[in-house]
Amino acid sequence: MRTLSATTRAALQTLALIVAVALAGCATVAPDGPGATPTAPPLPRNVEPPPPTVNLSGFPLPYRQGYADGCASATGAERKDGGRFAADMNYRTGWQDGLALCRKK
Repeated sequence: MRTLSATTRAALQTLALIVAVALAGCATVAPDGPGATPTAPPLPRNVEPPPPTVNLSGFPLPYRQGYADGCASATGAERKDGGRFAADMNYRTGWQDGLALCRKK
């Protein structure tokens, strides 16, 4: 078996690094334009969501609405009110719980 000189080995390592970087540059990114993941409108703030399969009667309305939007997102297009998700802890927690529980089904 023939051994490579240090110069040849360094040149091959450099070439392998260049090829890896070039291939990484060809990676695709999810589009933000047409054809992107569809989204559905979230529930309005004052609308009672449809009854879920779990008992949420003791939870505040924003939590129940977030739960309904999160659950709908698990089975179809993402349905989330970004402003409420960022500002309303009840909506955000409900959305995350709905998404997690409905994904398990």
